[in-house]
Amino acid sequence: MRKNKIYGLIGKNIDYSFSRNFFSKKFKNENINCKYLNFDIQNISEFKSVISDKNISGLNVTIPYKEDVIKYIDKISSDAKSIGAVNTIKISNKKLTGYNTDHIGFTKSIRKIDEFKNIESALILGSGGASKAIQFALDNMNIKYTIVSRSNSIKCINYNQVSEKIIKNHKLIINCTPLGTFPELEYRFLSPFNILYDLVYNPKQSSFLSKGVKAGCKIKNGLEMLEIQAIESWKIWNS
Repeated sequence: MRKNKIYGLIGKNIDYSFSRNFFSKKFKNENINCKYLNFDIQNISEFKSVISDKNISGLNVTIPYKEDVIKYIDKISSDAKSIGAVNTIKISNKKLTGYNTDHIGFTKSIRKIDEFKNIESALILGSGGASKAIQFALDNMNIKYTIVSRSNSIKCINYNQVSEKIIKNHKLIINCTPLGTFPELEYRFLSPFNILYDLVYNPKQSSFLSKGVKAGCKIKNGLEMLEIQAIESWKIWNS
């Protein structure tokens, strides 16, 4: 007798998991006979033991493994390859195919902001896997951007280089740094001109977004983006 299909999330310290709550509710509400589990691993080398379960049909991937997981995948979609990060894995006939639905979630979410048509440039805080998906989305929307990172790179500027002029020249500011970090910006330079978008959804209003509220900025957290990317993952698993 074939057991129920299992889906899950690969990550580190993921007790807060949005995905598990989202899919568990979906399966219950729609009478879908599947399970969604958290696979909290301390090192990407543990990934092989997770996928040894033959009932696993699909996985989501979160920080810090969106880039490291690629070496374990048999095939990768063109979008995920361009981005250099995977957040969705479909498992079929023992073959793993990697996709990225983060950029879809962000694109659909940011387009719902009233002032979207007035966004010409963005400041991206962070340069990891999540940031790469945002860069890909902005490229597709023809929105220019500058990346801010603590790491030295010719593609990025450092936080101490973010001047008042830079903040005033970038209407949209997107926080792609992980939960628990706080971007070291000169928040006094913010104004109602700016839109702040945080990929973090819990807490509902992060410290980053709170600074935006005080400056009169329009703000949005990452909950809707996560919901959209999860729906896109489900489509992939069932395609």
